[in-house]
Amino acid sequence: MIEGASTLETIRVNDIVIMRKPHPCGGTEWEVIRYGADVKIQCQTCQRIVMLERPKFMRQVKKVKK
Repeated sequence: MIEGASTLETIRVNDIVIMRKPHPCGGTEWEVIRYGADVKIQCQTCQRIVMLERPKFMRQVKKVKK
């Protein structure tokens, strides 16, 4: 289970999430831009945008920062 989150509904647009694996730029903090069947996140270090399927996103999230 995600540390700091009790259910899937706790993740909302504009939340900052910390991912398990770092981005190639070295950043681990991402901002949630879109949350639906797919999740669009933006790296807070290099501003790159990535789109993931929600099940894959939920496996990779380590912690949710509000």
